[in-house]
Amino acid sequence: MKTLLSLGHGYSADALARRLIPQGWQVIGTTRDAGKAAALRARGIEPLIWPVDSLAPALARASHVLVSMAPGPEGDPVLARHREELRQARPDWVGYLSTTGVYGDHQGGWVDETTPLTPATARGLARMRAEAEWQALGLPLHIFRLAGIYGPGRGPFEKVRNGTARRIIKPGQVFSRVHVADIAQVLEASITRPNPGAVYNVCDDDPAPPEEVLTHAAALLGLPPPPEESWDTAELTPMARSFYAESKRVRNDRIKDELGVRLIHPDYRSGLAALLAEGD
Repeated sequence: MKTLLSLGHGYSADALARRLIPQGWQVIGTTRDAGKAAALRARGIEPLIWPVDSLAPALARASHVLVSMAPGPEGDPVLARHREELRQARPDWVGYLSTTGVYGDHQGGWVDETTPLTPATARGLARMRAEAEWQALGLPLHIFRLAGIYGPGRGPFEKVRNGTARRIIKPGQVFSRVHVADIAQVLEASITRPNPGAVYNVCDDDPAPPEEVLTHAAALLGLPPPPEESWDTAELTPMARSFYAESKRVRNDRIKDELGVRLIHPDYRSGLAALLAEGD
């Protein structure tokens, strides 16, 4: 039986689990919150409360491993505790969810998987280091660099409706993004067509300024767009401001050419329309 060990089981991993479980897969998902164990079980996922003393029992069962945990101040939390157990593991496939933030700022220019990594933020630098640590283990590793994630429960409509959406204007700013359903299908495609050592950008076909997305969301709701705020004077948290420190367009040809992926939502217009139709 195929078994996925999902380390840091969250939003993207849950979307993958919803594709795999109906096919007969077992999924073991870690969570830091014991209170969430029942919710995981209700979705057919075997919960594993993190941290654990040993990952060896779960790794012995796992044919596939997906790592979603973000690195922290001490580096990668999985490797910090279980590096040697992972070295001895023999899964068929390992996936590591990284970020397009490892490319840094390209002033709106295009990047692909061959672009040198020049992260401009602390988070991007931590991800670059974590990628290298995972690559050094000698596992059948596949790295997925995710663009900005949206989907059910993570769309802009609620904030647009209640007036808390902020249309921050920074001339020339552009982001790539991806619907969570497309993340899940890319991961499943990689599991079906493993290529250890591969790196994939996971994003849609249409990088766009963030204010354009909010304007479209408001139009779908029949509401005026949120008022404009200049990035220079807007009050933003350090985390929010860091997102605007980088501007780039991310190419996704490899997921199409190597994995045969046909995006469910090739642009934000498709993705937002689906969310609205689903009642988000």
